[in-house]
Amino acid sequence: MKSLSLLDNVSIILSHTSHPGNIGATARAMKTMGLMSLHLVNPKSFPDKAADIRAVGARDILNQVQVHANIDDALDGTIMAAAVTARSRGLAHEVYDARRGAQELLRYAQQSPVALVFGAETSGLTTAEVSKCQMTINIPTNPDYSSLNLASAVQVMAYELRMAVPDITQQEQQFRTPAEFKDIELFYEHLERVMVGSEFLNPAEPKRLMQRMRRLFSRSRLEREEVNILRGILAAVEKRWQTKQ
Repeated sequence: MKSLSLLDNVSIILSHTSHPGNIGATARAMKTMGLMSLHLVNPKSFPDKAADIRAVGARDILNQVQVHANIDDALDGTIMAAAVTARSRGLAHEVYDARRGAQELLRYAQQSPVALVFGAETSGLTTAEVSKCQMTINIPTNPDYSSLNLASAVQVMAYELRMAVPDITQQEQQFRTPAEFKDIELFYEHLERVMVGSEFLNPAEPKRLMQRMRRLFSRSRLEREEVNILRGILAAVEKRWQTKQ
């Protein structure tokens, strides 16, 4: 089906995977649903024979895996990223269940690359990694036994993405131009610099202010032009300071 090419814009990112077999099993889970783009952030062991064995007929995905030193590099070029986590967080972004999260992610995949981010098997995603994403997805499970194997979690999300494709492609979309990950990160750096310079933010005791700011702007789904406006305001403030010195 031509509409399934929409899945080509979806990447799976595994962060700090400890067992290479889970990487191979993830590749297999992806290929059964038509996902082909796999990125790894600091895996404990890759390439690895255990990954090849578990991948079975999906070794072609392993052969084109991209390995990154950090989550920023893995998310470079995306306009939307979803953190898949079972942990509740005090300052979480918008939280979706697996079905609604897949639909929301695919809406943006019609325009540019998007990503699903999964954490390490034992500890999951860090708070810093979750803050780099614009939304959070929680897979509903038995509350008495909520532990999901990494590859199983990927399989659930890959299935939901595939099932969501027909509905998304049939909807009439009014496209905006979302800001890319790198542009948003540069905005956050600029914002923090101005807040520190104005003494609104004390870098010695930052508490969770920047985390709150990330949550605020993630909800708004910043467009490229909006980021340019915000950075223009910040630049004007900095220029004003310089003229007074």
